Amino acid sequence: MTIAGMLHRVTRHRAARRAALALALGGIALLANSAGLSAAEERADLTSMFADSAVAGTFVLYEPAAERLTLVNGERARTRFVPASTFKIANSIIALETGVVKDENEIIPYGGKPQPFKQWEKDMSMREAIALSAVPIYQELARRVGLARYRDWLARLDFGNRDPGTVVDQFWLDGPLEISAVEEAQFVAKLAQHKLDASARSQSITRDIVRLESHDGKVLYGKTGWCFSCKPNVGWWTGWVERDGQVSAFSLNIDMPAGADDVPKRVAIGKAMLAKLGVF
Repeated sequence: MTIAGMLHRVTRHRAARRAALALALGGIALLANSAGLSAAEERADLTSMFADSAVAGTFVLYEPAAERLTLVNGERARTRFVPASTFKIANSIIALETGVVKDENEIIPYGGKPQPFKQWEKDMSMREAIALSAVPIYQELARRVGLARYRDWLARLDFGNRDPGTVVDQFWLDGPLEISAVEEAQFVAKLAQHKLDASARSQSITRDIVRLESHDGKVLYGKTGWCFSCKPNVGWWTGWVERDGQVSAFSLNIDMPAGADDVPKRVAIGKAMLAKLGVF
């Protein structure tokens, strides 16, 4: 073989290797994009906020415009837990979309049975029920929706593991429905931007009933959750902040071994995190 021929073979071999490498890297990039992965920054310096409150937990900040995640305790941030009353956000959309409730002001019966909290023992609208986190109101809505429609809507909204199990009025309280803090933050980011696969009306009403407060041009939206059946109890706070059209979504969950005594720590730690990160 001539020297020119040998050089040609080497050049072709190198080109083939480069093409194969490019194809492999392209496949990896495609896999990452299809999984909805984002650039993530771990903030180990913020874990002390949980330790100072004597709880274990995680905090996620998701900025959709930059496709950027900020994680405090990243492994837990990607671990799924029962969503408890944070599911009321998705449940409100589903109730409206399926027509089991006319709007956020329709009065819904609570069923007349004794409840863990006296403020739950009355008929009320969805607007009031989400503010009081009234479980029996949303259980009534769940029975109206039914398991078949929940299976469809959990898939359509891409909510956690999408599993409503077999007990229609308990699956978000005791499982098997589970979702991670990362997934919750990404879910509410879509709601904040009206990007869920649901009507503009349902998304607008749900956004409105989870609005909490505003300060210095920033508007805070959110919903707490408390999984009584989890051992230890798990507390949630999920929502987002809007300013000048920009969305910063967040989700926090903590272990609550002291039960009710740990309940205030959800929002307290969450607001401290948002302040530290310059969000709210």
